[in-house]
Amino acid sequence: MLTRREMLCAAGAAALTAGAFALADRGPVLGSVAIDWNSVPAKPTASGSVRTFFRSRTATLDELEVHVTTLNPGQAPHPPHRHPNEEMLIVKQGRIEALVNGEWKSVGPGSVVFLASNQWHGVRNSGSVPAVYHVIGFKTDKTPVEPPRPQPVGATAK
Repeated sequence: MLTRREMLCAAGAAALTAGAFALADRGPVLGSVAIDWNSVPAKPTASGSVRTFFRSRTATLDELEVHVTTLNPGQAPHPPHRHPNEEMLIVKQGRIEALVNGEWKSVGPGSVVFLASNQWHGVRNSGSVPAVYHVIGFKTDKTPVEPPRPQPVGATAK
């Protein structure tokens, strides 16, 4: 029969082993990297193309995702939507309209758009030439798992 001390040691070892497996399942941590634009293929989409640079966890983020979208004139990559992770868009060329806080905002080269967690947002090319923008998405341990549900009428936020 095991003593209490042996049982506690076994339980601690099991917890450490489970924790190691949980971390191993998350994949490698992205270190410093330089990626040449020409080394990332542009994959055609219905609205233009996308170049996916990486999607990985880092030393401080659960996930960091970087891609570049090219939108043809008058196109949108998808309808307005929302999701738990936050995103930042940096316009490289052309003009886009970004749905921010319920309003379409027109921005051009060098402009930055921040899209907060679970906020309705969308992007469309409002110009006559292809629009190119970088998308930087990130998740942390504070990123909600799913969008908040609307509160019933008369409910107050806590």
